[in-house]
Amino acid sequence: MGYWNSRGLRGSVLEELINMTNDLYRREGVALIQKIPTPIKPVDFDSEKKMIRLAYFEQKSTVDYIGVMRGIPMCFDAKETGKKSLPFSNIHEHQVKFMRDFTAQGGLAFLLVHFSARDEYFLLPFEILEEYFQGGSRKSIPYEAFEPQYEIPYESGGCLHYLKAALKYYQNQRKIL
Repeated sequence: MGYWNSRGLRGSVLEELINMTNDLYRREGVALIQKIPTPIKPVDFDSEKKMIRLAYFEQKSTVDYIGVMRGIPMCFDAKETGKKSLPFSNIHEHQVKFMRDFTAQGGLAFLLVHFSARDEYFLLPFEILEEYFQGGSRKSIPYEAFEPQYEIPYESGGCLHYLKAALKYYQNQRKIL
């Protein structure tokens, strides 16, 4: 079972951008997307500072975010990499399974990926994730697999407007079906 140390799981830059964007989307009535907390069981708690010092993960989580945009159910996970590819070590089998089940129910599933060395953001459709993940011959998803149509430009104001790419992905999915 995995352990959590309060120094180890601070919010990532990508998740902070997504959280601020989700707040904006909610306030403007565009979408309702919620961060799903990872269930933990505290083992060591500092009652004076009211801080968890050590905890373990009670169960595997699903994805980082779940919600709805214009009646379209969606779920996604946020991933960051400093490499020229997205390592599979950053992606868990139970997350891929949840996304597969989610899409089977008509939902939209994807990853939001930040290539920190390039400071570029992309939406990676679930179908591309699954193609590489199930392929077995690679240890990562290459940068070239990230389609320019799903690049998410960082805009001023501290938000990462990923719903434009999500809507494009949704429209492309409907053309295929």
